[in-house]
Amino acid sequence: MKLNTDMLVNRIDDYLWEIPSSEKAGMLVPARIYASPAILGGMDRGVFDQVTNVACLPGIHRYALCMPDGHWGYGFPIGGVAAFDPEDGVISPGGVGYDINCGMRLIRTDLTLAEVQPKLELLMTELFRRVPAGVGSRGFVNLNRREFRDVMRKGASWCIANGYGWAEDLDRIEERGCLEGADPTHVTDYAIERGINQLGTLGSGNHYLEVQVLSDKGIFDRETAAAMGLTGRDQVVVMVHCGSRGFGHQVASDYLKVFEKAMRRYGISVKDQQLACAPFRSPEGQEYFGAMNCAANTAFANRQVITHQIRDAFAAVFDSTPHALGMHLIYDVAHNIAKVERYQDGQWLVHRKGATRAFGPGSPELPACYRHIGQPVICGGSMETGSYLLVGTDRAMHDTFGSTMHGSGRTMSRAQAKRTVRGEQLLRDMKQHGILVKAVSMSGLAEEAGLAYKNISDVVETVDHAGITKKVAELKPIGNIKG
Repeated sequence: MKLNTDMLVNRIDDYLWEIPSSEKAGMLVPARIYASPAILGGMDRGVFDQVTNVACLPGIHRYALCMPDGHWGYGFPIGGVAAFDPEDGVISPGGVGYDINCGMRLIRTDLTLAEVQPKLELLMTELFRRVPAGVGSRGFVNLNRREFRDVMRKGASWCIANGYGWAEDLDRIEERGCLEGADPTHVTDYAIERGINQLGTLGSGNHYLEVQVLSDKGIFDRETAAAMGLTGRDQVVVMVHCGSRGFGHQVASDYLKVFEKAMRRYGISVKDQQLACAPFRSPEGQEYFGAMNCAANTAFANRQVITHQIRDAFAAVFDSTPHALGMHLIYDVAHNIAKVERYQDGQWLVHRKGATRAFGPGSPELPACYRHIGQPVICGGSMETGSYLLVGTDRAMHDTFGSTMHGSGRTMSRAQAKRTVRGEQLLRDMKQHGILVKAVSMSGLAEEAGLAYKNISDVVETVDHAGITKKVAELKPIGNIKG
């Protein structure tokens, strides 16, 4: 099999491959990639280079991992997972990403396609009006600096206390929507300026709000789906993909500069400056961790305010109430984060960069309603193909630090996609295929064309066959809002 690397890649099984630590000077552990042979053959050279660079970082434990949606990223590959010893290891912004706590949220409804389709144009217009999208978009929640610091500390719970959601929502958010250790004193004034007006906004790039349909044939595990309130029969659901916006980007930018100097102080060298890092227990490491948690909590709050706006939009269009429409949150999960988590072999600082937590059944961190099935995992595909809902497994807890894929993964750069596709034509084509799109930018829409991504079904089949997540349902788009 021809691969985009000169390194030795050993087959562990049909969906797992390993690069021995002898393949690159400085590797402390092997690198492992989850992929089918076809997906592995299509991975860019950057994946192999970056995952083996991660394997060289101080304090790394067992393996550097990459999921099947992996592609070249900043520092870590997108799809990268690595666990570090909290006492002797490092923390790296390149292992979290610029959009800290970019994540997914899924909301169910009792509505069916037959009920929504006649009002879809009105619904998408109302959602587009209530949920600002695009570069620099501003939200409707006006905060002063004291209030914004409260959001940083409290995350989604701040929203519930201020009327943006239901108390039950918190149980269905990773970490109940609030990471401990958030410290606003380690956030710069410029980061605050960038983030203070962005609560309740989608942003741009691959972020979206999508109205989707779950058919009977889209359910693979009916019992697990039912536990999440999903019954099929053309049930309508809403998916949101966004994060901490400019606030998280600035936190990452600020600390990459800090860490470049810190590495010299601590005698740390890395294969790539994009992997700038500091010892986790160092003052610099703890300061970044405190600021990163502020950005993560703000992202949880952002998606919570968006949920409030979605519920109000549906209520207005269907002349009802969100409760009467059954608009319960299924789950909210991060996929750009670093967290200290406990496993059978110890406590580790787990970095997930374009990878999703996937805790298995019985995990005490899960809400009681999901503890028997495993954690819901929400994986977004391209806006033309659809998305998937999965659940975490015991095997993930043992093999991948409770981690799995987060989406389909790009195969084409944004610039190449814009050279290949015209946004206006894509808009018309999608409408012909029954998908109504509202977009701020036609060039931004072209960047997200389906041809720029891997086939999400192939990626999902990989993690399902590998046993690190179990597929539950496939969700098809009928309406999409893009920044």
